[in-house]
Amino acid sequence: MSTLTLHLFHHTEPYALASVAPGTTIDWDRDGCAIFSIAYTSTEISVICPQRCIPTGTRQEGPFHAFEVAGPLDFAQTGVLAGLFGPIAAKSIPLLSTSTYETDFILVPVDHADQAEQVWRREGFLVTPPILGDGS
Repeated sequence: MSTLTLHLFHHTEPYALASVAPGTTIDWDRDGCAIFSIAYTSTEISVICPQRCIPTGTRQEGPFHAFEVAGPLDFAQTGVLAGLFGPIAAKSIPLLSTSTYETDFILVPVDHADQAEQVWRREGFLVTPPILGDGS
């Protein structure tokens, strides 16, 4: 059982990781997104967002459910992601993550999301739908 006490919000809207060429303008609809994250490198632009926002024909992986760690998290707090990843890795559930200034998001493939939620609950984490909104 985890020594961390964390609350995760389970966003059930399908999310994806998209990849576009450097220099591409990302003017996709961001309304109602729990997270819309853009990462720029010298070779690509990666976007994590709801699948509905991604233009047709864009290279992408997913669908995922997004699990949001209730924040804000203290920068001095250690082991947050390790505590969440360990039990999931032990069950061979794939995931990816991204962080914002205030919190962390973990994306789990849709077909493993319920299992991941159950694992986290058994580890003592609170997992609920988002506080605001329709559960997406």
